[in-house]
Amino acid sequence: MSPHRMAGLPAGRRGKYAVLVLWLVLLAVAGPLALKLGETQDNSTLGALPPRVESSRAAQRAEAAFPESRRQLAVAVYVRDTGLTAADRARVDADRTAFAGYADGGVVSPPVPSADGRALLFSLPVTADERRRADAVSAMKDRLAEGVPGLRTALTGDAAAESDIWDAFDGMDGALLLATAVTVALLLLVTYRSPVLWLVPLLAVGVANQLAGATVYLLARHAGLAVDFQSQTILTVLVFGVGVDYALLLIARYREELRRHADRHAAMAVALRRSYGAVCASAATVALGLLCLVAADLPATRGLGPVGAVGIVAALLAMTTLLPAVLVLCGRWLFWPFVPRHTPGADERDRTADHGVWRRVAGLVGRRPRLVWVGTAAALVALTLGIGNLALGLPDDESFTTEVGSVTGQRLVAAHYPGGSTAPVEVLAAAGAADRVVDAVRAVPGVAEVGGPQRSADGRWVRVTAVLAAAPDSAPARDTVSRLRTEVHAVPDAQALVGGRTATLLDERRTVDRDNRVVIPLVLAVVLVILVLLLRALVAPLLLMASVVLSYAAAMGAAGLLLDLMGHPRLFVGVPLQAFLFLVALGVDYTIFLMTRAREETASIGHRPGTLRALTVTGGVITSAGVVLAATFGALLVLPLVPSVQMGVIVAVGILLDTLLVRSLLIPALTLDLGARTWWPGRLSRRPVATAPSPAAERAALRV
Repeated sequence: MSPHRMAGLPAGRRGKYAVLVLWLVLLAVAGPLALKLGETQDNSTLGALPPRVESSRAAQRAEAAFPESRRQLAVAVYVRDTGLTAADRARVDADRTAFAGYADGGVVSPPVPSADGRALLFSLPVTADERRRADAVSAMKDRLAEGVPGLRTALTGDAAAESDIWDAFDGMDGALLLATAVTVALLLLVTYRSPVLWLVPLLAVGVANQLAGATVYLLARHAGLAVDFQSQTILTVLVFGVGVDYALLLIARYREELRRHADRHAAMAVALRRSYGAVCASAATVALGLLCLVAADLPATRGLGPVGAVGIVAALLAMTTLLPAVLVLCGRWLFWPFVPRHTPGADERDRTADHGVWRRVAGLVGRRPRLVWVGTAAALVALTLGIGNLALGLPDDESFTTEVGSVTGQRLVAAHYPGGSTAPVEVLAAAGAADRVVDAVRAVPGVAEVGGPQRSADGRWVRVTAVLAAAPDSAPARDTVSRLRTEVHAVPDAQALVGGRTATLLDERRTVDRDNRVVIPLVLAVVLVILVLLLRALVAPLLLMASVVLSYAAAMGAAGLLLDLMGHPRLFVGVPLQAFLFLVALGVDYTIFLMTRAREETASIGHRPGTLRALTVTGGVITSAGVVLAATFGALLVLPLVPSVQMGVIVAVGILLDTLLVRSLLIPALTLDLGARTWWPGRLSRRPVATAPSPAAERAALRV
């Protein structure tokens, strides 16, 4: 069966019932499985690095030689601004005794006083068992919360930071889903101005979300697909945003065809046939773009690709089968009070009758196309200047949108101790070179303290800890680690590896730089190939690619201004690449919808009138789709993690720029200025006017 016949199945008089029964069966199976998706989350990949980088190899060696290194540390800190009293020290001793019950092995470090006499801290390893660790950290937090007047206390370290993350995200799955659904529902209600119609696409996208969740669950359970909180969050946003986009495009075309056909089945068959290519090309662009992330080295980025691609496919299936079947089954009354009536003898001019605003926009673009595209491009270039407000590298104490206990503790420690006290660097080396390695570490500028070598149980390895003078997540600390690696690698026969928090951050940045160099060209190449195949031209795809790259730069600049105002201008290292993917793959959707319609109209009435008509008839629906998709990504702002907020702002701003400027003004104006050469080397560049499609072809999809 051809793709067009398959697209026409939901419009068939009998086919629509078969489609509905199939989806009811799928929903009955998928619903219970989708509810289990959270059970498959493995959030260890969120901070993981490839096994070949030095910090990962150092961690593997440490775990093998020093099994206790697998345990996370909790650090309790006590500060009195006027100086610690005897009662304060007694409180610290009492807490140490109490916390020994939570320490793995019952060992708590001695109290470490600050040089200014205003602070004390001690640390303890917490069990590796997640459930017991969570209970232990919670109990320690509760005890520290029993404050003494004037004494500030906090629990920090890896164990406390992990606890704060889970506390912050408790119930966030439901909150994000609710925020996304409510946002989409309100926008659909405003778009359709119908008390009933908005329910149908919302129902269809909800079913698509269930199918996507169930599929990802099965792949995670039986095929080893990595799922974490980030990918599950993006899955929800993508299914709702992209699914509603496809629904808006299809319903707009269906409404248009209802005026030309007395039979709603015929109208839906034509609408599907004429929309199917653009929707499938859009889905292929986004899905294949997401799959390009498989080439990334950063595990969290790589895992996002397949999960997101599953969501796109689920949205495509639901919006091209379930949605049209429900629309045809219900009939024209769904559009009440603005029911599209069949107008016998309606000609092509009637197709733009309900697009007054976009007729005027098309008229503006048509009168001065060169001025329009030059002015729009200049505005986008001006927005890119805002990139200067952004910096790469999100400090640990700025990762949450609100203050949490572990961050408070970090700041207290940083105010009274060397910056790297809570996250020392670890050097793992051969035992025979221990003294030379210690000397090399001490000689490195930026190292504040060096501990004595600790020998492994088998006597093969030693571990040397070094406290850096700078904060662990700062640029000076990363520079110190780079120098430290150079020095210890030069020690003969030491086999030295440098690990720890700062080393991990350094390797993370280098990994992200590598991913940017590999994934970005790959995404651009995939999108370009799809556009060439879809438009059967070379000039138009290159034009679209240049526009989305400019749009991405402008989005980063505009987001830079907003994020600076919000107090979050320092980006998490993985955000730029992920935002690039979403903005290129999703942003090009709108130009795909526009240019496929322009190609269709050009073949019928010529290049200039075809382009202007395409802009006129698609303007409203594509703008609505862009606003919906931007709003769904904007729902990420309800999450308490700064990288999620940054992603939401950047992608939402970029989609709005693509929708309102690039697709509405820049691309149509450039297309008009270039003329029929836009379609070079295809037939339309040589013969811009062709015979209109046969009415018989429009009825072919009804033979189901």
